Amino acid sequence: MATHRTGARRATPRAGSAVVSAAVSAAALFALAGCGLPGLGGGSAEPAPKVSPEASFTAKAPVPSGKPLGPGAKVPDPPDADFQDPTSVATAWAVTAHSHDTAYDTSPHDAVLRAARYATEKLAAAEREYRPAAGAGGQWLVWAEHKAWTQVKTSLETDGDAPTDTATTAWRQLAVTGKARGRDGWSGPGPRLHAFVQLVRDGAGKPWRVSKVNVVEAATVPSPQPTASPDRSE
Repeated sequence: MATHRTGARRATPRAGSAVVSAAVSAAALFALAGCGLPGLGGGSAEPAPKVSPEASFTAKAPVPSGKPLGPGAKVPDPPDADFQDPTSVATAWAVTAHSHDTAYDTSPHDAVLRAARYATEKLAAAEREYRPAAGAGGQWLVWAEHKAWTQVKTSLETDGDAPTDTATTAWRQLAVTGKARGRDGWSGPGPRLHAFVQLVRDGAGKPWRVSKVNVVEAATVPSPQPTASPDRSE
């Protein structure tokens, strides 16, 4: 099963760290060249050319935002969560973050941004700054081909190994399943995943907010293959 994350779950390198890494790598190459290692310019009287690490690094562009949801959008309005109940907040986040409409959204991240209303300020800021390491994925492309939207439902899962809630921290595990329906009449599988949600609050009576999410995509159940007719030849 593939694993990805929201906020803390999608570990995407920051531009700054990549530049530093590039600079260290370039410096190491020049040091080795000075030692005369084969293929690195040893014995050459000409000075090694200066390389700017910034010149070889292209920062990832921000995720392009989709269009604001209009009257024709098929996704439900974000639920009214009870911020005194961590289960209610976690469920509202999961429903909103996985309700997509490809006629408006350009990637799954648009729905995650809509779910930021249930998150801490730190997590919401991280989602706004998120840079993807890859495209939206093959499943999204199929949905987009049919201008499909997704409909999801959630169920609370119990795990004996989950930490016990405290006055300021809670954990919820949710199963998310759904369908995708196209504007051309097509229908197909929607999101199928398990979300492990951490919630925090500043103290008793304060609102719960989602602070971290780890998502594990559920394996797609293969379609049954037709059974070959038995060979009745003599």
